[in-house]
Amino acid sequence: MKPRVLVTRALPSSVMQRLSAACDVDRAEGGGGLSHDEIVTRVAGKQALLSMVTDVVDRPVIEAGTSLRIIANVAVGYNNIDVAAAGERGIVVTNTPDVLTDATADFTLALILAVTRRLGEGERLVRRAGWQGWAFDQLLGMQLRGRQLGIVGLGRIGKAVAARASAFGMTVAHTSRSGDGMPLDRLLATSDIVSLHVPLTPETRHLIGQPELARMKRSAYLINTTRGPVVDEEALAWALRSRLIAGAALDVYEREPVVHPELLALENVVLAPHLGSATTDTRTAMADLAVSNVIAVLGDQAPLTPVS
Repeated sequence: MKPRVLVTRALPSSVMQRLSAACDVDRAEGGGGLSHDEIVTRVAGKQALLSMVTDVVDRPVIEAGTSLRIIANVAVGYNNIDVAAAGERGIVVTNTPDVLTDATADFTLALILAVTRRLGEGERLVRRAGWQGWAFDQLLGMQLRGRQLGIVGLGRIGKAVAARASAFGMTVAHTSRSGDGMPLDRLLATSDIVSLHVPLTPETRHLIGQPELARMKRSAYLINTTRGPVVDEEALAWALRSRLIAGAALDVYEREPVVHPELLALENVVLAPHLGSATTDTRTAMADLAVSNVIAVLGDQAPLTPVS
């Protein structure tokens, strides 16, 4: 008898064919995913759970999954999973690092360019028929060459962003959990653009709040492509409204898919709907790696990318 797997959201057909060849698959149908209650109900009797970053895999889910051997998260981050509760029951938790590094780094640079060159403002101006033609001083932005990019969290994605920034002629400063690089306070005070690349932990929740935003240059921009709660959105709205910083570009939010209403009303912020890894190649590779982890563990092999 094949092991049973619950998949919370539809995956690429090539990946599903591979998983179905090895496992008996119970999956979400259509474009939407399973609700938390549905996951609790349907995880019973399953040996594997293939989850998305939007799924809350908490103790109730884990306790309902009495046969679970692995939770394979289709994401680098795993703050949506109660890893401690899984560990208590001997359940392996895996993630999908590396395969989304380039896509997320590319998108970070796209956000940097969009907000510093005021692309969102310009696009909205054209759409509402407010553009009256070329003007010498219209929507002047920041040139990147010679500017300092401050990277908070020099992991895989942070390093990839640094390499891309150098190609644009930027200097790069960084701070990281290991303690190397620049202290966070100094990085915030000296950088023209601050880009966040830390995981969400109790220590990094609201890492950027009012005091940190107040330390930044008034001409500086904040970029967040990591996890929404790393930034205190109420404080960010205050800083943008007060012009304490020049602007921000966000791909993630504190209460996704809800966005702080003040941010929606402000012109000096670029808002994207969590698109950092959203390329066909990358999302397929993420799903494929998660499936590889499931097949390995259910075949009594070591997982490829376990979460410690």
